[in-house]
Amino acid sequence: MAAVATANIDKLKSEVAALSQISDNEKNGFINLVSRYVSGGEAEHVEWSKIQTPTDEVVVPYDGLAPTPDDPAEIKKLLDKLVVLKLNGGLGTTMGCTGPKSVIEVRNGLTFLDLIVIQIETLNNKYGSSVPLLLMNSFNTHDDTQKIVEKYTKSNVQIHTFNQSQYPRLVVEDFSPLPSKGQTGKDGWYPPGHGDVFPSLKNSGKLDLLLSQGKEYVFVANSDNLGAVVDLKILNHLIHKKNEYCMEVTPKTLADVKGGTLISYEGRVQLLEIAQVADAHVNEFKSIEKFKIFNTNNLWVNLNAIKRLVEADALKMEIIPNPKEVDGVKVLQLETAAGAAIRFFNHAIGINVPRSRFLPVKATSDLLLVQSDLYTLEDGFVIRNKARTNPANPTIELGPEFKKVGNFLSRFKSIPSILELDSLKVSGDVWFGAGVVLKGKVTITAKSGVKLEIPDNAVLENKDINGPEDL
Repeated sequence: MAAVATANIDKLKSEVAALSQISDNEKNGFINLVSRYVSGGEAEHVEWSKIQTPTDEVVVPYDGLAPTPDDPAEIKKLLDKLVVLKLNGGLGTTMGCTGPKSVIEVRNGLTFLDLIVIQIETLNNKYGSSVPLLLMNSFNTHDDTQKIVEKYTKSNVQIHTFNQSQYPRLVVEDFSPLPSKGQTGKDGWYPPGHGDVFPSLKNSGKLDLLLSQGKEYVFVANSDNLGAVVDLKILNHLIHKKNEYCMEVTPKTLADVKGGTLISYEGRVQLLEIAQVADAHVNEFKSIEKFKIFNTNNLWVNLNAIKRLVEADALKMEIIPNPKEVDGVKVLQLETAAGAAIRFFNHAIGINVPRSRFLPVKATSDLLLVQSDLYTLEDGFVIRNKARTNPANPTIELGPEFKKVGNFLSRFKSIPSILELDSLKVSGDVWFGAGVVLKGKVTITAKSGVKLEIPDNAVLENKDINGPEDL
């Protein structure tokens, strides 16, 4: 295998060298990634018996963090060391939207990006700080984002954009880059996962710029996680304890059983993903008893440490092979995740944060939650309504008719009240009137070919509705 691999890599090198669309840094990064993959850099199974549950020193309880200093001047000092980075490479295609996902309207006509800018601007205005916002785009979102950020030029937030790497998709059959086969469009390329944030920060020149401005920590999060707001207690803790890396984790619910978890392994804290678990242990991995926490992908990382590790080429995260098909050709995308980098940093910790810091919008069912009376909007922060006594959010399942944002919005005259809802399941051609109230467990099923309208001001409590006669 090794000889074949080496020959393949040499052939790949010369083919990649001829691709004019990407930089030398990208070419080298890609060849390194593929070389690691063929020599076994894929996620290896961990030895189950060596896994230890992390102690409170390693995964620190949020409630145990020291309070934020009272003095605004001290807070300004903390904030002046901070940079906020949002992962902005994803498109809104799964929700039926064109362009970057971060421009989907979340609430009150404001997009994810609007809310992020308002939040940081609120901090900067309040404390006289200058926290900048970095957006890591992919080649899919770059052009659109450049146009969109122009609207924030008057805001009190400095916005930097940079691109994550652009790598060629690998043709499985003969191990050659897809763009060399005449696939010159976007389909020939892929962004290699958010683990690429570290080399891309360095290669773009942004890392050195930020260090020269006295910045020390970057808070990285997905742009669609509405709970990922700047937390002064966390920042204060990391600066005082000199932790180079912090992953926010939160208690698992049954909805999160596939999420990665933190373990202590051979004396270091590391991320354990389901892909690294042998089949015999998958059920145990998913259990809430043994592995109680999961990764929110809210990450706080020391900028000097990123520089040191990227320059030493030391960030060798587990490779996630992602098979795809383009026009009938089987291709492979090799990706890495930023969370997996935790084991390479010194004094790395997890912090077990409240669930409120994890509020991702992945589908229109999540939009229903955040647009409802379950939340309010204050200074760009989406805040949960104290009137709901149940700490868990209702589970919401909407049928394919609601999948696209446009369709979702047209099917609700207004978003129903769900303060006292436990679960909602909607299937078929269902339309909601204004002022509808949903409580307890509600199932609404329109029979095939039948349009089912829920009248204005209807109150549905623990109802199973299969037609107008049940209303």
